[in-house]
Amino acid sequence: MASRSLQACPTGVEQIAHALTHQGLSQEKLAGEDCSSATSKKFCRGEKVDRRIFVKLCEKLDLNWEEIAGIAAQSPDVKIDASMDLVQKFRDRIRPHLQKRCGTMRVLDMSQPIGLDDIYTSVNILEKITGNRGLEPSELLQTGSAENIERFNLVAVKGKPILGLKAVEKHSTLMILGKPGAGKTTFLKHLAIQCISGRFQPQQVPIFITLKEFAESKERPDLIEYIGLYLECDETEAIRELLDRGNALILLDGLDEVRETDISHVLRQIHKFSERYYRNQFVMTCRIAACEYTFEQFTEVEVTDFDNDQIADFARKWFRSREDEIKRERFLQLLKAHPPIQELATSPLLLMLLCLVFEDSGDFPANRSELYQNSVDVLLKKWDVKRNIERDQIYKKLSLKRKEDLLSQIAYRTFKTGDYFFKQKDLERQIREFIENLPGASTDAQELELDSEAVLKSIEAQHGLFVERARERYSFSHLTFHEYFTAREIVHQESYKELVEHITDKRWHEVFLLVVDLRPNSEDLAVIMKQKIDSLLLGDEQLQQLLLWISKQYYLDKNEFNCNAAAGRALLYGLVLAIVLETVFVIHFELACVLDSTVEEKFHIDLNFARSIENGDIVNSIRDAYSSLALILADIQSRTQDENLHSKVDKLQNRLSSISEKDLQHWFNKKLIPSTQELRDEINQYLIEADFQFQQFSDEQKQSLKHYYDANLILARCLNRDVCINPKVRQKIEDALLLPIAEIQKL
Repeated sequence: MASRSLQACPTGVEQIAHALTHQGLSQEKLAGEDCSSATSKKFCRGEKVDRRIFVKLCEKLDLNWEEIAGIAAQSPDVKIDASMDLVQKFRDRIRPHLQKRCGTMRVLDMSQPIGLDDIYTSVNILEKITGNRGLEPSELLQTGSAENIERFNLVAVKGKPILGLKAVEKHSTLMILGKPGAGKTTFLKHLAIQCISGRFQPQQVPIFITLKEFAESKERPDLIEYIGLYLECDETEAIRELLDRGNALILLDGLDEVRETDISHVLRQIHKFSERYYRNQFVMTCRIAACEYTFEQFTEVEVTDFDNDQIADFARKWFRSREDEIKRERFLQLLKAHPPIQELATSPLLLMLLCLVFEDSGDFPANRSELYQNSVDVLLKKWDVKRNIERDQIYKKLSLKRKEDLLSQIAYRTFKTGDYFFKQKDLERQIREFIENLPGASTDAQELELDSEAVLKSIEAQHGLFVERARERYSFSHLTFHEYFTAREIVHQESYKELVEHITDKRWHEVFLLVVDLRPNSEDLAVIMKQKIDSLLLGDEQLQQLLLWISKQYYLDKNEFNCNAAAGRALLYGLVLAIVLETVFVIHFELACVLDSTVEEKFHIDLNFARSIENGDIVNSIRDAYSSLALILADIQSRTQDENLHSKVDKLQNRLSSISEKDLQHWFNKKLIPSTQELRDEINQYLIEADFQFQQFSDEQKQSLKHYYDANLILARCLNRDVCINPKVRQKIEDALLLPIAEIQKL
């Protein structure tokens, strides 16, 4: 007779969590009319619930209930044999020690440990190593190009990943590779806790071994002796019996952390032990670029970066553990509004850093370069120092500053040429040239050749700032770091005139902002930026007349605009640009909003929504707006006892939750944005004495108008940074924004 209750297996629990995040559901909302919220929470935690409810909730999440329950993976004739007494004996003995060792984590500047289960976010695994792919740069640039780029993800599509627990179930011997801070150790600790608690492979004894500690043991034991110490058991035969029966989950953490003097001993031990006790499950971790050793019986897989769902899930758990749900929502909103920071959040280690930074002030630092420098410091030194790891120095003359100088030089050279992916031999050549110029450097060509290769591998393996994206093709791990080091080199060389030549190229705009952040005083840079901008339309009399018309038009209507002069001109320029380019008008209001913070509120402009429209993420933008509204409604309910209001809010929430993607698209198409002709008619009715036939501009003039707008936008953003600029200089530049040359000369 079938059991009346079911529970999710460990991989099922992870799939449920992933499905909830993907669908934007909470555990309470999942309940609906099918069950109570308490039952829904039990289902999500992997506890037993009524079979009928279990199946319904799985269907609601579009999940296969048999797979979630782990029924398909179980054999009907599995029997518990006598060896389980031995298993239970060892499990009971190590449980307190394992819970203490693996049940919490404390990294970076955390003031106290945090429970692993409180913040653990499921990791995804790629079954094909990124660096083994034979791809060209054009194939890696899946979502952008060097010539026309806003932001893009440097990691091209690499195949569908699988859940970490599924990978462990699938392969009996697994080598998990990943960048520094990718979450490898955390995943291994999670496996150990899941196993000892009976939620994953309860017939096995989890044996968690830090390979660095094993290698540095004074007694120099072999692996089976070390396991005896771990199990607090001197009964060697009992341990051998456990291993012979295959009842151990051997978790070997941090092969890359073993010192070079100890590595041969450790490798021999792992080879010998894994071949002798092959019936057991083995999972080993190593930094991806440090894995130069071949374990024929181990399947190599790679931990992926966090995606947006995983970032949201981690942030939700982190701030819930701090009992600060409001801060979590603001954290995610600000991440979405600042793509360079969001890129860093794909690294679990840097995501924790961002959460810690955000905790203190409820915001990210106004000076972004400080945040990026902190991230670089974590990868270059703090991450290993905090865990008491001393790595072998491949080239001892490369101090921290030397490494940063090297990275800056490479970043600037490659960014100038639009090279985001560089050949290994070109990278090694640049490293070799840098080393040659160091004091006391070797003059031996062969030695320099070896040094350059070793330095590259060292930076990749130890710090994760370079990543091998395909076979012998490298990039910076994040575009944010590429931009940051480029800006650092520009400040070092003081090559500002060369920088302003790129003012119309949007891929350089983040570099402009970082250069301003890095300089103690940016007056001279702001001045030459303004001079370059004024020259963009200098030779076109028709466009100069357009600027003159806009400046005069604003003064006629400034009372209605009710904002400062530069912002008023920016509003009119944005309207004109919308007509000329036949684009959605809200996208071109950003300059006005930067120049006057009240514009967005006065004119009901949603710039985040506009950016999403520009990026083609329309439906998700509307869905996000509804999600924010739902949170506000929930907050209203929590603050009032008015039953009538509760009833109205419930109806509205139900209505919001029932809107389909098709409905959202229809709403967008029909109600949100007028057609181009409607837009033209509305603007032409509004504008006074419109003397221009906007459609008569040439394609070249249209492009010039767009470049002029973008250049003014980046200048305005630079002026708004938390930097030192003389107020008189700042005001003089703002007063001259979007004015024709003839009017500027009168100022």
